[in-house]
Amino acid sequence: MRVRTPLVTAVAAGSLAIAALGAAGTTARADTDGGTRTVEYFPDSHGEGRHARVPTSVPERISRLKQAPATAPDATKVTPLQRTGPSDGRLDLVIIGDGYTAGQQADFEEDAQAKLDAIFAIEPYKSYKGLFNFWLVDAVSNDSGVSGDPTQDVVKDTAVSSYFFCSDTERLLCVDEKKVDTYAQQAPDSDIVFVVSNSTKYGGAGYSGLTSTAGHTGIATMSSDNDRSYLIGAHELGHSIGLLADEYQYAGYGTYPGPEPTEANTTMRTADDMLNTRTKWYSWLGQNDPSGGTVGAYEGGGYYEYGIYRPTENSIMRSLDTDQFNLPGREAMIAGFYRDAALLTAGTSTARTLHTSSTLRVDLAPLPTGLSDVKVRWYVDGVEVRRAAGQQALKASALGVHKGTHTVTAKAVDRTAALRDPAARRAATDSVSWTVTR
Repeated sequence: MRVRTPLVTAVAAGSLAIAALGAAGTTARADTDGGTRTVEYFPDSHGEGRHARVPTSVPERISRLKQAPATAPDATKVTPLQRTGPSDGRLDLVIIGDGYTAGQQADFEEDAQAKLDAIFAIEPYKSYKGLFNFWLVDAVSNDSGVSGDPTQDVVKDTAVSSYFFCSDTERLLCVDEKKVDTYAQQAPDSDIVFVVSNSTKYGGAGYSGLTSTAGHTGIATMSSDNDRSYLIGAHELGHSIGLLADEYQYAGYGTYPGPEPTEANTTMRTADDMLNTRTKWYSWLGQNDPSGGTVGAYEGGGYYEYGIYRPTENSIMRSLDTDQFNLPGREAMIAGFYRDAALLTAGTSTARTLHTSSTLRVDLAPLPTGLSDVKVRWYVDGVEVRRAAGQQALKASALGVHKGTHTVTAKAVDRTAALRDPAARRAATDSVSWTVTR
């Protein structure tokens, strides 16, 4: 089986402090210098992103609330909203509600489902929803609503202390990370955490590159009842899963100083350079793009104005006036899905030697019919047994295993046209092997 690795220990440049930025391609870190960290937010629900330094602790006006939580985290209700496979073969997304009282938990579940529905209507989330498990954590708050809504002086006693006006920025919606971790730990596993805060006010934030006791590496916050806030979550997953850079720039940042960015969606190379060196998104150049226009090399990205290029004029990694990833971004996202989720998982234990009378079973992730030519293929000592193609369960004896000890392997490949890069195609290949004796 696939060896599960953390989603992100170093993520896209989107998590770097602006003051510390040297290059968009430099490995990012969770920046917590001086009791603050850098988070990403979108001041305008149709505009480009920004970064801000925020305290790692909540303001005193909120932290002074000493009421006991309505429900202790270890007694909270956890609901598997979607479970398509084992956690070691899936991306586990934990959704925590904040500002919902005991009597409003049904409202939280409805709001969480609406956010997930909106995000997973976007490609490539839509086609690869089957690689995710969704866990709802009912964090019960003493007060209904969110601090800072509608004005900065409003203070609410909530489970994870969500608050607007974070660092005096109205649309920046921050949380108490330690409290979030405590609730996230109640789920069977957590790769990414969404906090849905009970508010109609537009806002949110993205915390990337975290080292969390709960195991996750990113938090995205969003208000529950604003019809644009889900785009913040969709964008933040672009960083944490796809390892994508921000494609926007800041006025006055000038020329990108190098080195070549590590992210798949920014480069120092022109279109001709990419074609000549067969690097970055060269295989997509000239293609019509779902975000509009054609794939090329558009100057500006990774916060810099000059000397760095992005694939398209616009995309969800540039602004929230679109919900579309560009083609290179989609490819990076799919490769990211497969870094932590498995197309193929073992239904029969691989931990012991089996006999030819044993049934070997594998499970394919539930991807949409027609997405790609995904078929299980079987091999004995590296030689394909063609008559077994397409089967997901069979006796080892049906593979014609001869006397002795042999390695039986089941393999599946996602051959979607959305993957052109050889490394991405390799990421979309899964296999399971057993030792079988006769």
